[in-house]
Amino acid sequence: MRVIGVGFDHMHIGDQLQTAIDHPDTAVVGLIGDDLSRVSDVAFSLNLDVPSFGSLKELDALISVTDPDIAFVCTTTAAHADVVQALASAGIHVILEKPFADSLEAVDRMISSSQANGTLLTVNWPLAWLPSHRTAKRLIAEGSIGDVQAVHFYDGNRGPLFHSHGKVETSPTTEEKASSWFYSSDAGGGSLRDYLGYGVTLGTWFRNGGLPESVTADWFIPEGLEVDEQSVVIARYATGLSVFETRWGTLSDPWSLQPSPRCGFVITGATGSITSWDYDVEVTLTRGNGSAPERIGVDEIALEDRTALANVVAHLRTSRPLDSPLSAATSRIGHAIVEAAVRGAETGQRVRLTDLGGSAVRTLRDQSASNSNNSGALPKGT
Repeated sequence: MRVIGVGFDHMHIGDQLQTAIDHPDTAVVGLIGDDLSRVSDVAFSLNLDVPSFGSLKELDALISVTDPDIAFVCTTTAAHADVVQALASAGIHVILEKPFADSLEAVDRMISSSQANGTLLTVNWPLAWLPSHRTAKRLIAEGSIGDVQAVHFYDGNRGPLFHSHGKVETSPTTEEKASSWFYSSDAGGGSLRDYLGYGVTLGTWFRNGGLPESVTADWFIPEGLEVDEQSVVIARYATGLSVFETRWGTLSDPWSLQPSPRCGFVITGATGSITSWDYDVEVTLTRGNGSAPERIGVDEIALEDRTALANVVAHLRTSRPLDSPLSAATSRIGHAIVEAAVRGAETGQRVRLTDLGGSAVRTLRDQSASNSNNSGALPKGT
């Protein structure tokens, strides 16, 4: 299948393209971004010699030259909806880099456009492919901790400009920080929008689609910045409270050295709990029967569940179900929680999901019920 890279604003574009290079059934056939030097740098580092364009306004030309099946989209968050609509109208399936969007309205524009054109819309959450979190999901599905009651999530990194694609470390200047879209509210920047979607989307996956009743949030915006570098979000569910924390400014990046607090999830169920740290080789299962915690080695993950692209290709070719966090339905639930959190941080008020609007909540409830009804246990090792 023919793959293009659209947008080089997010450093994950190189990681995504590498998954297409590595997959036996895909090939990268074209690249486009609004900074040709950035496009060229990534292409050179990945040894890609393919048609490349230096303006998203030339997207039609790229499509004409390359005839793609799938597009990775790594533009600024605020540009997601327009780009996805253009790709859907051309019949191209989309793997959208997180976060989903900068508004629930933009999410629904993308979903409607994809449905109207019969294309696939998916959202890549890199943490969803980590063996630790996939092992945690398998244990939950097997009933190891009973029904999920609460999720605690803490995650972040030193900051979005301290690394480029491939996790290559960089040293950003003050000027680079000031000019980066990651620090622009209009472009959808901030640590809350960058990382909260991970926690609440995977948290929705762990819960098989359960919705919170309300959200309370606060964030810290340092002097001189217009977006937050830290946030704390409390989601009230019928079973209790879940807490999601985001942080730009950890002492180390979790993929190289776990900071303190550690990044990842603690998932509490009716009869036990699971601790699943990012990038770890084990998870900890604590049963509620007084027995000692069990350290469980992570599962060996099948090819189809190692990357967003592999999952999408398997779905398109065999009708294999999409991984839940990758689906637009689950990601929309997560994004609704993000929007409620943004509103709560801005106003200092508790935000109920009903505050998002009646039709939005009805759709969310339908999605939640659908996820719950299709929540079969994951086979071990998949």
